[in-house]
Amino acid sequence: MAGGLVAKIRSLMDGDSGVRKVADDPILTAELLLLFRMILADGEIDEKEMAAFRRICHEGFGIGPESVDAVVEYLNDFGYETSGGQALAMFRGLRLERRQALASHMADIAKADRNLASQEIKLLRRVLDILGLDPVDVIKGGK
Repeated sequence: MAGGLVAKIRSLMDGDSGVRKVADDPILTAELLLLFRMILADGEIDEKEMAAFRRICHEGFGIGPESVDAVVEYLNDFGYETSGGQALAMFRGLRLERRQALASHMADIAKADRNLASQEIKLLRRVLDILGLDPVDVIKGGK
């Protein structure tokens, strides 16, 4: 079983530059995990939220559209090892602008389907609290 998992990791990383980029950067991995958890917060994967995720991956992190599906597969395969709290802990020491960008990206995904579910609001509040951010700062930082 472990051998199969290692082979899958190697195949993903060898075959896709976007996956290599994510796998080589624990903070980027944590950020993408949190963004993907926002997509899942309301219990369904909405195509508009996925489109926002794809846009953020491309514009914010330089992950090409052709790599996003492989990156999502990588996150699904290995994201279970990282809790939301662990992922957020990586951001506590980062500069304010980076923390604001994470929260802004999460808000963009939550708003993408034009339906803010209570679970999405709760997740975003928790993120803002853990990162020591004020919602007004996120709005300013995201612009």
